Amino acid sequence: MDALTGDSPATFDPRGLVELDGRVPQVAEIEGDRAVLDAASLTTRKINLELRWLIYERGVREVTVLNPGALHSLGAGILTRCRITFAGSLGYFGCGLIDGPEVHVTGRVGWSACENMMSGVVVIDGNAGSLTAAALRGGDVVVKGRVGARTGIDQKGGTIIVAGDAGSSTGFMLQRGRQIFLGNVGAGLGDSMYDGTIYVAGRVKSLGVDCVPGEWTDADTEFVERKLRIYDLGPPPELQKFVCGKKLYNYDTLEPSERKLVL
Repeated sequence: MDALTGDSPATFDPRGLVELDGRVPQVAEIEGDRAVLDAASLTTRKINLELRWLIYERGVREVTVLNPGALHSLGAGILTRCRITFAGSLGYFGCGLIDGPEVHVTGRVGWSACENMMSGVVVIDGNAGSLTAAALRGGDVVVKGRVGARTGIDQKGGTIIVAGDAGSSTGFMLQRGRQIFLGNVGAGLGDSMYDGTIYVAGRVKSLGVDCVPGEWTDADTEFVERKLRIYDLGPPPELQKFVCGKKLYNYDTLEPSERKLVL
């Protein structure tokens, strides 16, 4: 740790401005198991170094990050239970590869937020960019605004909840898990999905290949009501349910003429 917190000057790679200084800033205000970090003057790497130092070495369980400045890749790779509040907006790849944290973003997020998230909860008060929760494996991702295209692409588990509208190719190649959209959804919903369930309250511009309406059950009602209640999203509206039609499961074995009929 001494090597990371010494007084040697920061160094940079002028070819790509890659920050090579691995010193932890240690500028957060700590009180018991809580801390407040003002990130206004810190780079992405410094913020993430400080977060890891607080959570892993100082035993802090709740961190508030002020002035995140829409920097990219903030909060990525946190692999333990804790609470992190970003008081502002995040850039691309925010909170990716996490396993356990409960994260609250009071602003917006850019592309690929919560990519490859394993477990935990991320609640975003504003809008989110394209590829939100790409390859999600577990936990809940809740966006109280709108989301861009390809939300939940290649999702393998967990739940995505969006209070607003979603863009095109939502649920593309969905493999497992659930998605709830309380607004409208763009073209190509559930294209090439293999499993999982998509619920939509608004209009669907078009369904993707092999995405078909599903039969509503009591289990669907219980699940949707419970999830919306947890995140204070009110009673559920009337929803449509979509599942995989399973016509592409043996697609590679079909003759060319048969493939045309499927597509």
